[in-house]
Amino acid sequence: MTISLAIDTSTSRTCVAIIEDGALLWSGHKDGATAHGPALPSLVSEAIKGHAIDEVVVGMGPGPFTGLRIGIAFARSFALSRNIEVRGVCSLDAIAAQVTSKDFIITVDARRKEVYWARYVDGVRVGNPAVSFPIDVVGNEIRNNLFPDLIALVALKQEFAEPIYLRHPDAVATSDR
Repeated sequence: MTISLAIDTSTSRTCVAIIEDGALLWSGHKDGATAHGPALPSLVSEAIKGHAIDEVVVGMGPGPFTGLRIGIAFARSFALSRNIEVRGVCSLDAIAAQVTSKDFIITVDARRKEVYWARYVDGVRVGNPAVSFPIDVVGNEIRNNLFPDLIALVALKQEFAEPIYLRHPDAVATSDR
């Protein structure tokens, strides 16, 4: 029996759950695109009470740089401090798990009037996630305003070692200006 701490900060919602062998034991979230930093430690602290965590599963995006970095750094630090495994998965795939259509596109707000998106056929992602203006995302059925399903996040059997950043950073070194 494996108890997983699931974390996702790829959207405007900070999501945390405790899942044991596919069963949801605890879940919580805090809305706010800039609330990941203070929300995550608070949610995790509440979530882990009385649970011995065996692994951490974290959404690797795509998502805004700061939000992803907060969730991933927290997940890796938590796992390292407890000498347990950490596994990264595509957040869009965890959103897609909620949709029962045959051919669809998942989109999430990428800010700057853009969306992160991926196409799915029979529940399987076709191609890599992308970032585009909404008008450029064309498909039969576009699903937006959804958040990752953390049970699905844990169930996904994939390994993303690096965050899925689809943009270059805004910040530039002083020497490059």
